[in-house]
Amino acid sequence: MSQMEPTLQSASRPLSGRVALVTGSSSGIGQAVAHELARRGARVAITSRTLERAQPVADEIASTGGAASAYAADLAQPAEAERLVRAVADEEGRIDILVNNAGVGMVRPSTELSLEDWNLAIALDLTAPFLCAQAAARRMIGGSGGVIVNIGSVFARVGMPQRAAYCAAKHGLFGLTKALAAEWARDGVRVVQVDPGFVRTDLVQESMRRGGFDIAQVEDRTPLGRMADPEEVAGVVAFLAGDEAGYLTGASVLADGGWVAHGGW
Repeated sequence: MSQMEPTLQSASRPLSGRVALVTGSSSGIGQAVAHELARRGARVAITSRTLERAQPVADEIASTGGAASAYAADLAQPAEAERLVRAVADEEGRIDILVNNAGVGMVRPSTELSLEDWNLAIALDLTAPFLCAQAAARRMIGGSGGVIVNIGSVFARVGMPQRAAYCAAKHGLFGLTKALAAEWARDGVRVVQVDPGFVRTDLVQESMRRGGFDIAQVEDRTPLGRMADPEEVAGVVAFLAGDEAGYLTGASVLADGGWVAHGGW
């Protein structure tokens, strides 16, 4: 065996030996992230509200030679974050990567936004990421460290009508990312964020339906002239989770096709 072979293998599967927990990974961006992390060698914990939704993704990954297990958790319930993280850590022996992807869209006129809907957006888009990060960090700190990647949105940077709850939660998530990064950096835990623009997912399709706009309008407003595929966002997440991004913490990467940079009509 030549001296180059281990290096080539390491380059092709740079996350080998690591355990990644991806919340909300039964569809959309989360599913794409889970597949990409597995392709890079990580063992991935797939999560959804039910095992019936999570298990097929774990099976898909296994069918392509990856390693994945399925877990059920309703992260709208605060106690579920600790239970989920404990279950994964007990089963896998560790957690090296946490991707906080689970969330909910919320398009409502602000004068009609109910407290129930406000609380749901805050619970899933802000509180759940904090509780999952807290539970994971308790296991990363004092061990080999780890990486937490929060999935934000362009609405962590800008506002838009009828998105009061969603914008508040995603702006809060960016603040949380920076605070946790500063606090845990010396403990070997990096905390970063990815802010996608409009991605071809069911969640975005529903937001467009409720918001009264369509794909053509999004593409016309986006400098790159198209929506993103989930796999494009997954590649950014996987890079941030890996060693090549080892000096990145407290930062957010916009994966929005130039949406925020444009700033016009």
